[in-house]
Amino acid sequence: MAKILYRLGFWSAKNRLKVLLGSITLLVAAAIVALSMGVHFGEETSIPGLASQKTLEVMEKEFPNPQSGLGKTQLVLKAPDNERLSSEAAKQLITAKLKGVAANPEVTSVVSPYDNHSLNADSTIGYATITYAVPGDEVTDQSKDSVNEIAESLRDAGWQAELIGDGYVKMATSSPTEALGVLLALVILAVALGSILTGVLPIVTAGLGLGFGIMLIIIGTSFLDVPSFALSLAGMLGLAVGIDYALFIIARYRQQLTEGYERREAIAIANGTAGSAVVFAGVTVIIALVGFSFVGVPFLTAMGMAGALTVFTAILMTIFVVPAILDLLGGKVKAPAKRAGSKQKPGGHGNLWGRFVTGQPLVAVLLGVALLATIALPFFHMETGLGNDGHKSPDKTERRAYDLLSEAYGEGYHGPLVLLAETDGGKEAAANLNKVIEEVKTYPNVAMVNPAVTAPSGKVSLITVMPTTGPNDSATIDLVRLIRDKAPQIEQQDHIKIGVTGSTAVNIDITQKLNQALPEFCLIIVGLAFVLLMLVFRSILVPIKAVLGFILSLGATLGFVTYVVQDGHFQKLFGFYAEAPVFNFLPIIVVGVLFGLAMDYEVFLVSRMREEFKKSGDAKKSVLAGIRHSGGVVTAAGLIMVAVFTGFILAEEPMVKVMGLALAFGVLFDAFIVRMLIVPGVMTLLGKSAWYFPKWLDRLLPNLDVEGEGVMEEVEKKQREFTKESNIRLLAKPLE
Repeated sequence: MAKILYRLGFWSAKNRLKVLLGSITLLVAAAIVALSMGVHFGEETSIPGLASQKTLEVMEKEFPNPQSGLGKTQLVLKAPDNERLSSEAAKQLITAKLKGVAANPEVTSVVSPYDNHSLNADSTIGYATITYAVPGDEVTDQSKDSVNEIAESLRDAGWQAELIGDGYVKMATSSPTEALGVLLALVILAVALGSILTGVLPIVTAGLGLGFGIMLIIIGTSFLDVPSFALSLAGMLGLAVGIDYALFIIARYRQQLTEGYERREAIAIANGTAGSAVVFAGVTVIIALVGFSFVGVPFLTAMGMAGALTVFTAILMTIFVVPAILDLLGGKVKAPAKRAGSKQKPGGHGNLWGRFVTGQPLVAVLLGVALLATIALPFFHMETGLGNDGHKSPDKTERRAYDLLSEAYGEGYHGPLVLLAETDGGKEAAANLNKVIEEVKTYPNVAMVNPAVTAPSGKVSLITVMPTTGPNDSATIDLVRLIRDKAPQIEQQDHIKIGVTGSTAVNIDITQKLNQALPEFCLIIVGLAFVLLMLVFRSILVPIKAVLGFILSLGATLGFVTYVVQDGHFQKLFGFYAEAPVFNFLPIIVVGVLFGLAMDYEVFLVSRMREEFKKSGDAKKSVLAGIRHSGGVVTAAGLIMVAVFTGFILAEEPMVKVMGLALAFGVLFDAFIVRMLIVPGVMTLLGKSAWYFPKWLDRLLPNLDVEGEGVMEEVEKKQREFTKESNIRLLAKPLE
């Protein structure tokens, strides 16, 4: 692979204009196709085969609702002090305002608080329901603005009027704050590469790769069900790895210039050596993301595929476009300037950090492990669930609407349970059904049970149960389990089959499914890491050390997220507004993504150690050389990742914010504590035994040559041949 990338680097540099024009043409063509086909993101988060999902399918068959897929908005109202919604003046005002809403041609129906009987006990709070002719994500901004104007006019009249529902609120997939992360990344690149122009280069190539990947994802939405929040993960990863991968090649190119290589030769060597590591690291990230499909959750599979696609386009742009731009810029990208009077000693003894870690390896390892283990402690009481509008900023109308509904009807209003009761339709069915309803009323945490609604078939009925607690509360989860535990007994005694469904039950089942899949997914990822690293480093102990380091950084990441999001610490600092469970799919996303990124840093750091060890046979010297050559690049790459993900922490959408927080601190822990502190310390303690590999296994396994040894041998051979020819010419001159 290294030799192929070496030749590709030469070809791209030689055909720089063709490569650049070709990549831009591809991007423009993809954009034209994507825009012509339209954007068709879905919001489906169900999992086929769940008990609640099966019950839901029966319910939809027995109780067909033509409006089930249409967008709905609730206009939640609270009367001014000393007034009531039930007063005649209030009725006239509200009715007149709702007539204005109904005049919108996109609105199919408006149900007032008086028709839906939504007034609370003291008639101070109620809501109107607005139904549109299209799904929620297709409701036009004009329709939303017209409802917003009516809400504003009610506020001017002294009422509190708030809006909530999929017909009004749509999850943001991008935010201007993300640009702040890119700007910070540019500053880091400019410092690391010593030039603003050189610093812009990785961002340009990453932007090309991300743009192409995003266009392909948009095209894919016309054929596959891709959730809109998949775009956020794909954007984070595509941008971050695109910048990092370009940085790795540019840094190696500048090192080769320092060693005296001609420009195109240096480009080709960088593409063959650092480029090999880029391809391996990128493929590792892709495998981890594609691994989401093993969990058996369709929306997670779509997220993984979308992220893998942007990582793939980032790899392509890096190995094709970066060499072309480096050649185009020519002498403007210079070798690192040597500080006046500085003398780098052989083996990297001028490296202060390297001297500390290799001088006190046991202290370094114990310090790093103790720190990460402490941060990981909250992980052991982590609770997962789904976010809701109650976790958003109080400045948002949907958050205020959520709070008003909770005030009026209790937290359980947001998490109703739907019981599907199947009877034999006999004479005693109605009496048995009433008996079941009365029994459910006696269960703990039940606030209210609505009368049964029977389907036209006469054999299936719906019973709505309102818990006293919210949808993510452990008491609500216990109530769902209790009803399911009682179902066999009810069926035996009363001949009624009970199933629990509704959005709350479905979300509880999804959370349980994801939690059950997490250990299996972790084992797959850890096993994959061990095998891949064994292939790369031809060692047994190095992969074991890498896997243990990954587990440490993973535990610390989930522990820190639990500490902030669930336990409520530092929430103002990170822009969170309420204690909430950790998003149920976040642990699996963190495992997959952090594994890929951790392997990136492991490969770039340890491959240089192995390269030096094969030359000198000195284990300590190889650790120092690895830190000297790759430590600065890994540090800059980690800071860039943190900067990009920090831009997503500043986003408004809680789901995006939590993903940004987890990935930013995951990279921080892994790149700086595990890879730059624990790994060098362990490698020093292991000494030469770190590179032990059975000869029979070495012969059996393929050699991936990530360090580019074959490339360097080929380059050295060319140099020897060139030197030999030059010497022959010099010797031949006096004879002429």
